[in-house]
Amino acid sequence: MNAVLEREKTRMERVAAADPSAFGFSLDHVDSTGARAGVVRTRHGLIHTPVFMPVGTQGTVKAMTPGELVSLGAEIVLANTYHLFLRPGHERIARLGGLHRFMNWDRPILTDSGGYQVYSLGELRRIDDDGVTFQSHLDGGMRHRLTPEIAIRAQEALGSDIMMAFDECPPYPAAPGMVAEACERTTRWAARCKEARTRADAALFGIVQGGTEADLRRDHAEEIVEIGFDGYAIGGLSVGEPKRDLVEMTEVTTAVLPAGRPRYLMGVGTPEDLVEGIARGVDMFDCVMPTRHARNGFLFVRSRERRGRMIITHARYADDPGPIDEACSCETCRHYSRAYLRHIFTAKEILAMRLLTIHNLHVYLSLMREARTAIMEGRYREFLSHFRSQKEDDECLDG
Repeated sequence: MNAVLEREKTRMERVAAADPSAFGFSLDHVDSTGARAGVVRTRHGLIHTPVFMPVGTQGTVKAMTPGELVSLGAEIVLANTYHLFLRPGHERIARLGGLHRFMNWDRPILTDSGGYQVYSLGELRRIDDDGVTFQSHLDGGMRHRLTPEIAIRAQEALGSDIMMAFDECPPYPAAPGMVAEACERTTRWAARCKEARTRADAALFGIVQGGTEADLRRDHAEEIVEIGFDGYAIGGLSVGEPKRDLVEMTEVTTAVLPAGRPRYLMGVGTPEDLVEGIARGVDMFDCVMPTRHARNGFLFVRSRERRGRMIITHARYADDPGPIDEACSCETCRHYSRAYLRHIFTAKEILAMRLLTIHNLHVYLSLMREARTAIMEGRYREFLSHFRSQKEDDECLDG
């Protein structure tokens, strides 16, 4: 399998050398479940899918250096246009050489358009057909404006490899009429984003909305595909809907999206969400969960028979000399005990946030590598079945 991946990498590098600015996507294998293994080509390198993108909202994955992310196997990170638009400003970042240089990350970057963040501002924002007027969440004072054109201009200034179209994400639950209106507005904004785009070296993904209404999802996916984008994202999920709706709406949407373009399920999610999404043809994922949970003392753990979460603050770990997970090969598990991690976490030492984040990101990124290998070997159905059969505990691997 390593030889296969090396040949694949060499082939894609030859293509990229011929046209370094070209964005591309190739499928290497599609499993009988519909799970896909592919390669996304960008001017900052290759992305092997399925892939999990650590979230670096403000130009940094919290508690991690770029070198540590590379050592964990991260091939792409996500940054957020809304936050960088407000502070330090996309124009300043452009003057300083772009986001890659600014954050010392020489691999691909995907930038969210800021639509979801604006939606989450609630009473601090006002949506109209042209765009959104909002007050900064930092001080609630100065008014700002985001339109499809401004969102694209900001992302191009940042220099991201993959840009997202500006969209409206309706709340959950929402009346079908409100969701339909958001779909219509998102379609108009998507077309304007495509028209506003000036950089050929950055991909642009369209976003499908539709809430938990299957017909709206299908219709909106068809509208966004008709406009035509380099890739397609599934938005408006993981916002409070039941898990069954998340799975069903993902399946409904991917059935409409073209096979030859990458598919991105936004803001999702748990390890379970990832493996189920892969089985429904999703290629890309992002979520703050592994990093945010780490900063709150919640650790994701997996053994052959069990999976779940460990809460490092529990008193049972005060005298425990073992690692978080005996089967884990991350730096934290190789060198630090549960007792030590509990001690420095309760003492509010910065090192605790770093070590716990290393572990959680390792769990997510290694899960994606395992999933890709299973797809390439034609055994994702077996992989998925085994994952589902593992006993799920809130407090597992605790000795």
